[in-house]
Amino acid sequence: MKIVEVVPWLVGAEGTGWGEYLFVEVRTDEGVSGWGEITTTTPTANRAVAGMVRQVSDLLVGDDPARIEDIWHKVFRAFTYMGSRGAGTNVVSAVDIALWDIRGKVLGLPIHELLGGRVRDDLLIYTHPDQRRFATRDGVVEEIRGIVDSGHTGIKFDPFPSKPGVPLADDRYLDGAMSRAEVGQAMELTALVREAAGPDVELLIDAHGRFDVPTAIRIGQALDEVGGIHWYEEPVPPESYRALQQVRERVGVAISVGERLHTRWDFVPVLENRLADFVMPDVTWTGGISELKKIATMAEAYYVPVSPHDAAGPVNLVAGGQVMVTVPNFYRIESSRYDLGSYNRFLTAPLDNGGGRLKLPPGPGLGIEFDLEHLRGHARDGFHG
Repeated sequence: MKIVEVVPWLVGAEGTGWGEYLFVEVRTDEGVSGWGEITTTTPTANRAVAGMVRQVSDLLVGDDPARIEDIWHKVFRAFTYMGSRGAGTNVVSAVDIALWDIRGKVLGLPIHELLGGRVRDDLLIYTHPDQRRFATRDGVVEEIRGIVDSGHTGIKFDPFPSKPGVPLADDRYLDGAMSRAEVGQAMELTALVREAAGPDVELLIDAHGRFDVPTAIRIGQALDEVGGIHWYEEPVPPESYRALQQVRERVGVAISVGERLHTRWDFVPVLENRLADFVMPDVTWTGGISELKKIATMAEAYYVPVSPHDAAGPVNLVAGGQVMVTVPNFYRIESSRYDLGSYNRFLTAPLDNGGGRLKLPPGPGLGIEFDLEHLRGHARDGFHG
């Protein structure tokens, strides 16, 4: 079996918060295809990375798709001199996931069986509210109660006001500050969510890496006062471990980082310097299934739980899940909403998250099949098969 083409599929995903998903299909000469995903946070980045995928197609034509580790290094090192982290690792991730999907389909086994087998039968989820409903107190309560009533026991949200006129995904990190009034507003919302969720639901606070050190410390200390917060995610931008260390030393709430860290090498200083209580690599950004498994094993040696960032499309969720059912130090897996309808419309069979737990699909490889007619009908800018 040989690789004959690597195809980027950029498709509309209205109503998801992302706007579009970037899937990657690796095709072979025996008609077996594997699927990966990247999905960056902006249309500009999606199109740039999709173009890189097309270039990687020329690099991989004729290769044996079973040589997953070899191909991982081939693609990764192709970007060494432009910076192998970031966009290059995004491409590696998508190709790697697709190769594992192919391998599982060829062998007739789900990917987790190729990674050592299950250590659990399903995966505990944390999910997100639709914060567009947070404009009123009643809206907050109704949204949170809907999540809790669905059986979910972990909720993550960002209570911090965005800069006027600047969507969160486009936040440019200008001064990294937030006024005391805005911090107070965020704490009031957090307390309301806690009240609505009840005492047994784990609340995760996401700062999206957009604060300077003093602001991040002030927020963390305010969260300590609210109490009952399970983690404080990305309090500062990902570029400075020293900044993270300063926050870590001054707040009591547990710290979670990692969605914007790429490869095992970026996680070494986090683990060695005890900078986080949880790590959250994203399987579609950090290096794929191969790399997520390695990072999880590294974290296990430090007794740090792993909770992959899986908030984009269906491949993101399921690929992370295929690894996490094999990982002893797993905490929770992420879904963008408690209703997976926005994922399921891309698939021929729906995913099962009943009772706030993800049950992996039973088929070989990833276990999912795309509705190609839906993908073609929503393809963007000529990026499709």
